[in-house]
Amino acid sequence: MSSQARPTEELYRAAMLLSGAGDALGYRNQRWEYCESGPQIHQELEELGGLGAIVARLPGWRVSDDTVLHLATAEALISGKEHDDLLHDLAARYVEAMKDMDNRKPGPTSILGTSQLKPGQTGGYRIPFNPRALGCGAAMRSMCIGLRFPRTSQLPDLVRLSVESGRMTHNHPTGYLGSLAAALFTAYAVQRKPLVEWGVGLLDTLSLALEYVKTTGIDVKENIAAWEFFPEKWKWYLRERNLESGKGPPRFPAAYGPQERDEVYKTFSLESWAGRSGHDAPMIAYDALLSAGESWTQLCSHGMFHGGDSDSTGVIAGCCWGALHGLSSVPPGNYEHLEYKERLLAAARGLYTAAWGAEIE
Repeated sequence: MSSQARPTEELYRAAMLLSGAGDALGYRNQRWEYCESGPQIHQELEELGGLGAIVARLPGWRVSDDTVLHLATAEALISGKEHDDLLHDLAARYVEAMKDMDNRKPGPTSILGTSQLKPGQTGGYRIPFNPRALGCGAAMRSMCIGLRFPRTSQLPDLVRLSVESGRMTHNHPTGYLGSLAAALFTAYAVQRKPLVEWGVGLLDTLSLALEYVKTTGIDVKENIAAWEFFPEKWKWYLRERNLESGKGPPRFPAAYGPQERDEVYKTFSLESWAGRSGHDAPMIAYDALLSAGESWTQLCSHGMFHGGDSDSTGVIAGCCWGALHGLSSVPPGNYEHLEYKERLLAAARGLYTAAWGAEIE
């Protein structure tokens, strides 16, 4: 048994609820996900009365494909299935989840990938290698893997599940390593690992992921050829933030308001679409966590209200922040009336029990 401190179930509830809140707030029924201007989003937020005035409920604040697919991952993880049975169940749930995408804007790679899955058939949870599968669709649905496998001793399970679930739609390292990053950062939040160490921890874990990919013998040549972009971009980011040693303190630009963040986030990203890809959705979420401290308002300002794919960065940042800080300082309207709130809570309970056993009163 690990000596790792046991978290409370409340932190698991906060992680799942605030993942949904981060998604709904960053999405705003497509209006903010597809807005390229952080200053415009902040202006519209002010006109709404600020973050505390937002009641995230239907019809104005539905969750996007991110939460639907995150729930699919979580509900598979608490099904009791293991090994190949679990992977087939994950694939089946991803296929089923794609029927719930009206007004949720799933990405084209997720649509293509799920159309290629054949759960129940031999090898049916695998799809062909895709040199264009660079997007964040695997990262945005994988935080719960870190809630299910939060112990340092469970790192091999976390690596295996995040890689396998990620490449069910995004069979390219830039895509599925985003899944690993989102899961690992959530596990780090549960572990109370200092934030300044997370990026170096991710880089150290990539060698395990590469070894796992080689061991499976699937698309090894293609994966090795495409591997280096993800670690090299993360090394660059950690140098930018004075975190390459894992000690910090993090270094941010002197001016880092909404306009400046839009410009900086573009330098993280592919084709200047911040948060759209597997490497930079968790990167922007991490950047927001580093700058926000214990402030939910600051986290949302940096992680949900920026130009680019703001629901995908928001769903990751919200989950990690919830696992760290809970709900007590979050405006209740941001999460109390969320679409799929009860499913999120049920998933949190199931993940907590699976990871830690029933909570001792």
